[in-house]
Amino acid sequence: MPATKRGTQINENRRRWLGGAGAAATVLTLAPGVRLLDLALARSEEEPVSERVRWGMLVDSTKCAQGCTDCVDACSDEHGLTGMGRPQTDAQYIRKLDLKDKTTGKAYSLPLMCQHCETPPCVDVCPTGASFRRADGIVLVDKHICIGCRYCMMACPYKARSFVHEDLTSQVPETPRGKGTVESCNFCVHRVDRDREPACVEACAQAGHNALVFGDLNDADGALARKLEELPSRQIREDLGLNTGVRYHGV
Repeated sequence: MPATKRGTQINENRRRWLGGAGAAATVLTLAPGVRLLDLALARSEEEPVSERVRWGMLVDSTKCAQGCTDCVDACSDEHGLTGMGRPQTDAQYIRKLDLKDKTTGKAYSLPLMCQHCETPPCVDVCPTGASFRRADGIVLVDKHICIGCRYCMMACPYKARSFVHEDLTSQVPETPRGKGTVESCNFCVHRVDRDREPACVEACAQAGHNALVFGDLNDADGALARKLEELPSRQIREDLGLNTGVRYHGV
């Protein structure tokens, strides 16, 4: 297919997904009783997704305990991520990293997930438009048109994406998955659209660590913006200029 014609088809796929039939939900059956709902158009009919909001997260590594996996466990439960006993290929939206500064000897423990970049490399390389960024900054994968090429996995500097190899059972209807597609942290968008925090943030708070703060980066009076004013923070791989939605304190 000529490059110009192929590009036109890709753009048409994007318009069909993002514009669709107005605000109607697009549905795909992935497994018996499991449907993928269109999350790109609106939080609700009354409150459409808008650039006025940019969801983000602050990770305070000084409060993140080594050996603690509360955030990882909560994420796995929320999304039905069942391990297959293969640490290198099992789906994991969050992974805990234990780091050590070779100069000072200081040890760090922190969660790493999709960083929800303002300019996501995964979106740039996706040939079908399956990887996309919502107006409010949440990076998602459209399972309808993901062809499993895994270009996005290679492009992600954070190794934050996984490929679904196996047939899936016992899925969670609100956050369905699909064999042969790529997946990653989606900030628990189904919870965010109902004014709830991501499962990892909730679990961390319930454990008394309070190492994760979620909120609107554009809301100067919000909890996240206030915490970012209070604590110095940085982006992982700031040199890439991706303007990530996840920031880290204490590293």
